Formats: sequence, structure tokens, C-alpha cells
Amino acid sequence: MISSVNEFKHVFFIGVAGTGMSALAQYLSGTGKEVSGSDRYFKDGELNDTRAKLEVAGIHCFQQDGGGITELTELVVVSSAIEDTVFEVHKAKKLSIPIVKRSELLAIIARSKKTIAVGGTSGKSTTSAMLFDIFKLADLQPSIISGAGLISIIKEGRIGNAKVGEGEWLIIEADESDGSIVEYKAEVGLLLNIDKDHQEMEELMEIFTEFKHNTTELFIVNQTNAFAKALSHDIAQDFSVEEASPAGFTAMQFSQHEMNIKFAIRKIADETITNFSLHTVGRHNMENAVAAVAVANQLGISMDTCAAALTEYEGIYRRHQLLGIKNGIYVIDDYAHNPVKCAASIAACQAIAPKVIAWFQPHGYGPTRFLKDDFIKEISAALRDNDEIWMSEIFYAGGTTEKNISSEELIDGIKQTGKKAYFVAERNDFLAAVRPSLNAPCVLLLMGARDPGLETFCHGIWQNLQMQSQ
Repeated sequence: MISSVNEFKHVFFIGVAGTGMSALAQYLSGTGKEVSGSDRYFKDGELNDTRAKLEVAGIHCFQQDGGGITELTELVVVSSAIEDTVFEVHKAKKLSIPIVKRSELLAIIARSKKTIAVGGTSGKSTTSAMLFDIFKLADLQPSIISGAGLISIIKEGRIGNAKVGEGEWLIIEADESDGSIVEYKAEVGLLLNIDKDHQEMEELMEIFTEFKHNTTELFIVNQTNAFAKALSHDIAQDFSVEEASPAGFTAMQFSQHEMNIKFAIRKIADETITNFSLHTVGRHNMENAVAAVAVANQLGISMDTCAAALTEYEGIYRRHQLLGIKNGIYVIDDYAHNPVKCAASIAACQAIAPKVIAWFQPHGYGPTRFLKDDFIKEISAALRDNDEIWMSEIFYAGGTTEKNISSEELIDGIKQTGKKAYFVAERNDFLAAVRPSLNAPCVLLLMGARDPGLETFCHGIWQNLQMQSQ
């Protein structure tokens, strides 16, 4: 079994266009490996932006027909979404090529660097990106493997979810959704929060407890989150957004003006207070920022450097990404997809305008069924009387799951709380249906994950809104 990045040169990814897979592929290519991969979305003669960017990064791309796997291939990587019935898996087995899961490969990569593993059910991508920017300004030349594209890296013509630096530190997202977080032996473990998402709370607590035990040097938790707080190693190392907290790093004096937030962080060790200003929205992003600062400062980076880096923070792809403003209507695209994230996303937009119209496409029948009551509770609590929530039908990614729930059931539940909730089964009918409600000033917030067509859909909403407003 492969146990080190030094044990292979030629590696092939099945499903290379996926966010997690493409990040690892780009990272390995950046370290000098010969990387190739296939994806079901790659078709000869069809333009594919992800494929084009992977090829620019030196990754050879193939259709998912087995043609890319040869006798030279030393390792095949599969995601959790790839089933054993896929032809390429059979071919790799026939050629006796070792096969590892994406999470196993990430654990192998993590062992090659000093690693900061960012864990939690919300905020991992944002906090990882903030850490990356802080380490860059401190001239530590960090590497990153992220679950989302950093805008600063996307501007370089890349996908943006991975970059290789010359320094000793690697920043990774530690994913709890498939339990793989327990595979990482990181020098630094950061636990942002624990909320019901893919698993029941008991299972999540077991997973994050093992994450803590696997951290070798510094373990930092969010004292504001009750479940994360229970796993604290030393409160002086932790962070909080409650001003009265005795945590080592405490955020205070939050304010938001349109798409900008300001706050201060008190460092308990020397009782200094440092002011921060970021071009982003929401108290949850203040929480992400103080988490990043708590890590960076305890690894030797000054508070002033942290503040300067976050002033220039450009955000990440599809995390409260402003697509545009037209006649007082803000159109914002966000990756929110679980109950707590959706509620936080709505709340963050409420400081921008007196009315928020949120659209949400749940993904997966199993997850939606599992979180039905939580979606109803969290979204209802977040909505103001003037706000609206719209949902289209659940995104189906394939497989054998039973389609025994509809988004309409979530909408009906929210209606029963007295809030304004509407169901429009086909998302392409949404703009026409919602158009009478779009009275400026307001925010049109588009939420959803996993569906590769969401980017095109959200940009289409913005473009059509522009044309209709002219």
C-alpha cells in the first residue's frame, strides 16, 4: 500500500473534475508528479472550463472510458462518489494498480508537510483561505488544499482550490462528512463548530474527538459553539465571539455596512486589542476570521500582520459571491446547503437590505430527509417578516436512493411558522415567478451545493435580471 508521496510518480484520478479531486490533482502536479484523470463530464468536442484549467495546470484529461489508465500508472485515486462498478476501477484492478480514496491520498500528502487541518461542519473553506492569505503576507509561502476556489488564485486562471508553496506549512480542510477527518495526523487542528449535518450529533462528537486526539501539537476550538467547546484542550488557545469569554482570542464590536464587516480581537495573553476590517458579510465570517487569527498568532505571526492580510482578503468562490447590483437589487451566490449555513447566509444578507429573497435547491434525497425538521426550524427562525424563501426541487445526482421527499414539504413546514415560503419545482421558472417580489432595495440570495449546473444557473439569473431591468 502507498504510504508516501515519494512512492509514485504517475497518478490517475477517476472523477478529476470534482472539487476535492481536482484540488489534489493540481497539488500533485505542482509538486512535479505526472498527473492525469477522467471525468464523466468530459466529452470530446465539448468545451469544459474545468478541463481546460486542469490541462493548463499540466494535468492530462480523458473521457471516462479507461483510455487514460496504462501500464505506466502507479496509483489510481477515487472519490467516495465513484462506485466499484465503474469500468476504470475494474481496469485498474486488472492491471494490479493500487487504488486509494481521495481522503487517503490527502492524508498521505499531509504527512509530507507541517499541516494545519481545519475541521468543523461550517466555515472550513473560508477559514482555510483566510489562513492562506495571512501566511502569504507573513512570507511563509504556504500550500493549500481547499474545498473551494480562492478568488485570488482564480484570478491567475486556475480553479483556485489548490496551490503549492515553497514553505513548510500546508493548510487543508478536514472533512467530517465521510469520516475521513480521522485519517489526518496534523500538527495543528482547528475545530470551528459541530452542528448536525451529515450525521447525528453523537457520531459527529466521536469523529471530532478522534480528530483532537490525532492532532500532535496545537488544538484550537471555538468556545462559542457548545459541542466544540466540550473538546477544548486549553481555553487560552481557543477563540470566541462572545465578548465576555475568557478564551485566548475574543472577537468584539462587530458591525456590518453593506458588504463590509468590522470588529476587534482581544488577545487575552497581553490584553491587546486589534481592529479588523474585511470585505465580506456576516457574523459567521467574523467567527471564521478570529479562528484563523488564533491559529496564525500562536504560530508566530503578529496580530498586525493578520489584520493587514485580512483587509486584502478577496473571498472564495460561491461563498457570498456578489454577482452584481442592478437598480438596488443585490444578487448573491452562496454555497450554503445545510440548515445552519442557510440560516447564517440569510442573516448575513439582512444587513445589506430591508428585504432578503432567498432561493435554495437542496441536494440529495437522503440528506434532505435527514435534515428536514432542522431546515424548517433554522430557516424559519432566520427569516424576518418581510423576507421570503423559495425552493426548487431536490437535486438528484444519481444512484439508487429513494425519492420519498420533496422540497415542497420543507416549504409547507416553513409556511406553518407564519413566514413567506414558496415552492417552484423547476428552477428555470423561478425568476419569472419571483419577479413581482423583487422590489428594491433587496437581496436576491441564491443557495445550493453539489450540483455542477448551479454556477451557470446563478449567473443566468443575474444576466436575465440585468436584461429585464434595462
